Amino acid sequence: MPDGAAPVLDVQNLKTVFRVRGGEVHAVNSVSFDLRPGELLGVVGESGSGKSVTMMSLLGLLPSPPAEVREGTVMLGDRNLLTMGAEDMRNVRGGEVGFVFQDPMTSLNPVFNVGFQIMEPLRVHMGLTRRKARDRAVELLEIVGIPDARRRLKDYPHQFSGGMRQRVMIAIALACDPKVLIADEPTTALDVTIQAQILELVKDLRQKLGMAIIWITHDLGVIAGIADRVLVMYGGQVAEQGPVRELFANPAHPYTRALLQTMPKLHGTRDDKLRVIEGQPPMLGAHPTACPFRDRCPHAMEICARENPQRRPLGGNHDVACHWDHREAAL
Repeated sequence: MPDGAAPVLDVQNLKTVFRVRGGEVHAVNSVSFDLRPGELLGVVGESGSGKSVTMMSLLGLLPSPPAEVREGTVMLGDRNLLTMGAEDMRNVRGGEVGFVFQDPMTSLNPVFNVGFQIMEPLRVHMGLTRRKARDRAVELLEIVGIPDARRRLKDYPHQFSGGMRQRVMIAIALACDPKVLIADEPTTALDVTIQAQILELVKDLRQKLGMAIIWITHDLGVIAGIADRVLVMYGGQVAEQGPVRELFANPAHPYTRALLQTMPKLHGTRDDKLRVIEGQPPMLGAHPTACPFRDRCPHAMEICARENPQRRPLGGNHDVACHWDHREAAL
């Protein structure tokens, strides 16, 4: 990642609300982050923390209604994605920004062969002829490690294993040489061996192609192995962000610390129990006016119940949204 390089993606004060019967759900609350060329940003948090909704908000992938991006800017270079018209946004999706969804079986269309599904963005976004699109589709399948690629273009999604379907999804996302690749928990449904293969594939592709990647996951072990920087989300907002080594070595938010403590240890005894985070995630029915983690936090103070903490810098591109001073206690 080039030092001092301008962000390829810059998100500021993003707010997304779902209108539901009886009120609103504030799913994303003032989320800000950037992504630099060639960087891999890991986004972690429990289910319901706002990870996927945040990333889908960037590209207008949420149904409207009930979803509404109420505030913020999403700058891709010098263009604000949130003010783009429908046609311009279609050109960005699959063109400049690729998206790999969580479940390849439901993301791939079962009635079209994979060749058609890879060739379609090539013809729409890059204007390639059928022959050139086919040749490029073969090349993409070879890049993601699918053997006998030309023959397999004619196969349908059900004829591929789970890991191979995920490779097809990555090939589709890479088809138009995107500046940014967003991967939404792409290995969650895969077994550990196939998951490791996909992670190695992404590392290799990132090195070869130099694209910036946002990797959404609940697995801190995955993030430790592939990310440059980590964004920890809780209750629809950013709890902490920083370089991966710094954040793992010196977590500042009680939630980050709790997540790290739930990870299984390599060295231990059979009697050691897995740690859990007590309590339940917050209800997001109103705009937050207090810290969303306060009811589960061992360090909660009076101010936490009346003031939502703002992110404050800790140095070295590391910041945290917390009233508690983490230097008061060791992990």
